[in-house]
Amino acid sequence: MNPARLIRRQLLSLSGVGLALGALFFAAALTPTLIPRSYLTQGALAGGCFAIGYFAGVLWRRLWHYLELPEPSARARSVANALVAVGCLLVVILALGRTAEWQNSIRTVMKMAPVETAHPLKVCAIALITFVVLLALGRLFALVARFLAARIRRLVPRKVANVIGVLVAGLLFWSIASNVLISTAFNALDSSFRELDALQEPERPQPAAPDRTGSSASLVKWKELGRMGRRFIASGPTATDISTVTGAPAQNPVRVYVGLGSRDTAQARARLALEELKRQHGFDRKILIVITPTGTGWIDPAAMDTVEYLHHGDVASVAMQYSYLNSPLSLLFQPEYGAEASRALFAEIYGYWTTLPKDKRPKLYLHGLSLGAMNSEKSAELFETIGDPIAGALWSGPPFESHIWRSVTANRNPGSPAWLPEFRDSRFVRFMNQNGPTVPPDTPWGPMRVVYLQYASDAITFFAYRDAYQAPDWMNAPRGPDVSPELRWYPIVTMLQLALDMAVATATPMGFGHVYAPEHYVDAWVAVTDVGDWSGDALAKLKEQLAAKARKTSAGDADDDPDRGG
Repeated sequence: MNPARLIRRQLLSLSGVGLALGALFFAAALTPTLIPRSYLTQGALAGGCFAIGYFAGVLWRRLWHYLELPEPSARARSVANALVAVGCLLVVILALGRTAEWQNSIRTVMKMAPVETAHPLKVCAIALITFVVLLALGRLFALVARFLAARIRRLVPRKVANVIGVLVAGLLFWSIASNVLISTAFNALDSSFRELDALQEPERPQPAAPDRTGSSASLVKWKELGRMGRRFIASGPTATDISTVTGAPAQNPVRVYVGLGSRDTAQARARLALEELKRQHGFDRKILIVITPTGTGWIDPAAMDTVEYLHHGDVASVAMQYSYLNSPLSLLFQPEYGAEASRALFAEIYGYWTTLPKDKRPKLYLHGLSLGAMNSEKSAELFETIGDPIAGALWSGPPFESHIWRSVTANRNPGSPAWLPEFRDSRFVRFMNQNGPTVPPDTPWGPMRVVYLQYASDAITFFAYRDAYQAPDWMNAPRGPDVSPELRWYPIVTMLQLALDMAVATATPMGFGHVYAPEHYVDAWVAVTDVGDWSGDALAKLKEQLAAKARKTSAGDADDDPDRGG
């Protein structure tokens, strides 16, 4: 067949209602959400939204016909289609013209340089390719459904056969996607991340000091720490580094890490972590922190360096890897692994900690970022610790599936915003962002201190499936300081926008999105722990120095670390 005739035939077969609704979805996808977009991600999102709008229009048209409802005449339908097409085209053109302005509204609140253009032609080209691919998949699905319905029609009435054909086709496509495509992709990614985890960087040699994890005297072998474990052990500040900044005597912090390859089970790795922590006299320190890392095992240096500086190195921390995949993939494919590992580690550490004299043991805290925060929440059962409670927890960037976070946010005090709630009298849980806590620093705490550090622009925290049909509370006024005033809610589209924002949440400057800044960690750790006699001026100086150090190295870390911030 002539290619031009084939293309013309395909174009004429498109649904007018579908194209109209697709155009509206396309325009809505260009509006801003939480994270700035490149033309590549913008085009893919707009094309995907156009396809969903188109399929919704086709479904509506077919449902109307299936129910045998009255239809307009051919002439009326042609006139209506023409008017709708012109209107939708104008909407699309206007939206493309405002795309750069909308993106700059996000970049402005994040203190990023504005863009001169959003590359509308490139966006349209990528959107068209995305739409064509999804349209082909949709038509393949329809072809399979019709084929199955034709076979089933021999046994049951036509309309019943059509419904069964669609359901069976859906199950078939889902089975192929889950058991073939996803399984193959998972195995490939797991193998890739496993190889990356095994890389030993020459700039991070094995520690020579016997009191360090991974040394020749350690119970944990250096090569079994994994890439992220070696980074965590090698990158921490020394007593000299801390004294240089604080001007006061300091100790070398204790850092214990157990890699995924150290033992076969989570329980065995947890016992190894406990023994290594005991070997390094971690229970003799003032502060003990049980860390749940992100998916690959990454621990945010901005979080741990700050607490070690604040307490002059009198800190011990222990962590255990539970996956090779990054956080989004771990959440999709291995959600139970993180919870099992964090639970096993906490049980071992807490069980031994409760046997120590209360006046001599360290204060015990929990910490996690992103997926680590969610799994850290699951590690400690309230009823198991209520008789001998821990001192508190700092959880940053908690994912939207974090149960405690979600419950506290849903039951926040009336009048407090969803992006920075207040919970009851703030004696147990407090929320913080770039501007600090919602309550005065001298507000009394209870026996346990829990702080959530979160940014209003963090889609990993504020995404929700119900965004498809309901505007989220965090969009209500007043909005967070890092959220675009141009952001609007659109059915279905907003959920897809935020889903994309989750995937690129670490592509923001430090202090926005899902990239947490050391100066904000300073405020958070000051709220969670008793930092002693630090003055306001000294804290401000510490923030300035740590922020300068972090921003100097953040670009290199972002390129080198596939799990940075997530």
